[in-house]
Amino acid sequence: MEIWCLGERIISIISPESAPIKRMIQDARDTKTAVDATYGRRTRSVIIMDSGHIILSAVQPETIANRADVSQVGEEEEE
Repeated sequence: MEIWCLGERIISIISPESAPIKRMIQDARDTKTAVDATYGRRTRSVIIMDSGHIILSAVQPETIANRADVSQVGEEEEE
């Protein structure tokens, strides 16, 4: 049985402050590949996925990296 991990699908976790990232977010909204997970709060991080989707989050990038345990990316779990 394969266990799927969100960390394996993440390409980058970045701050939304720069103009190029703001344009990337707008392009994703226009093409319907943006997922707004902020629940109306301020966007504090942008998660770029390998599928081309962009996830907007109200959580700090460092917190997301710790929760996703990015250090374990690429390691397969054995049963």
